[in-house]
Amino acid sequence: MKDLIIRDLCKTYNGKTVLDRLNLTIPAGKTTAILAPSGYGKTTLLRCLMGLETADSGTIEGLEGIRVSVVFQEDRLLEGFGAEANIRLCSPEASGEQVREGLRAFSLGDAEGKPVSAFSGGMKRRVSLLRALMAPYDLLLLDEPFHGLDEELREQIMEETNRRSHGKTVVLVTHDPYEAERMQAVQTVHLESLVQEQRK
Repeated sequence: MKDLIIRDLCKTYNGKTVLDRLNLTIPAGKTTAILAPSGYGKTTLLRCLMGLETADSGTIEGLEGIRVSVVFQEDRLLEGFGAEANIRLCSPEASGEQVREGLRAFSLGDAEGKPVSAFSGGMKRRVSLLRALMAPYDLLLLDEPFHGLDEELREQIMEETNRRSHGKTVVLVTHDPYEAERMQAVQTVHLESLVQEQRK
């Protein structure tokens, strides 16, 4: 996969400019962290990268023909299905043992046989993240993926996420600079400062 090159990207909602001539290069095979308060276009940028939003103007180069896997802010799980079934929806080629190994690595080994509707918020978040990591992808987009996890569990899941996404292009949206550091981001983009600078 090539670097993603964002040129002069603009997006407006209901008369409010969210992205204004954004220019950014996302290096291939590395993690880029995007930090900003709410309302500065972090999620909008991810939605443009995944093709769910069309920019008003500007371009994103390097998305042609690549596979994208996503963790949304919402878990987006099928509540009546178990963890393994939810994961298999996105990675049907994975063996049963691979899925079970992933569940154990994410401290979900005791969740087998239970519907997701019976899970805690933190368990659902881990299933959502594991599902994205086990799907085939070239670009991984993570929107606040560790939200709702306690400190010890968050450390474990960040380490496992690093291991499983090594060598892939990752874009991490977070409010926490520590998560950017822990995820070994090669660049941390403070979108608030970047947007303000480009508005001058």
